[in-house]
Amino acid sequence: MLKFTERLSEASSHYSDELLLPFDERKRGRLKAVTRNGQQAGIFIERGEVMRDGTLLQAETGEVIRVTAANEAVTTARCNDPLLFARACYHLGNRHVPLQIGDNWLRFQIDHVLDEMVVLLGLEVSHAEAPFEPENGAYAKGHSHQHGHEPQEHHHEHHH
Repeated sequence: MLKFTERLSEASSHYSDELLLPFDERKRGRLKAVTRNGQQAGIFIERGEVMRDGTLLQAETGEVIRVTAANEAVTTARCNDPLLFARACYHLGNRHVPLQIGDNWLRFQIDHVLDEMVVLLGLEVSHAEAPFEPENGAYAKGHSHQHGHEPQEHHHEHHH
């Protein structure tokens, strides 16, 4: 098993393999996983900093892998009313829900209670399998990893 112990700057782009991980696993500093090429990998990095899509990790032996955000079950809620959108973000944040925010859309891991809450607030909700890259939070190291572009997804509309 390769032991990945070092995070590299995203500026270096050479990597030999890829590790596809959902958000809950990218939050961990210690985990075992299997790369796309079928290689056993152990991650042993500093805890507390999320591995974002594109994070490069280097093994003790020099190999480099790229961490990729896996598709996972998410809710995407949309709204064109800025005040309503802000209210939804407030209520989700008040519940400490990891939240990805884009232009007139927000995304969180599927939770039917939260879905119902944002629908009652007036947002349109859809479900999809998509990468989840929530905000780092106000006290996180570095800056938010937001691109602000429309999420790519296959979704099923649920209008209530």
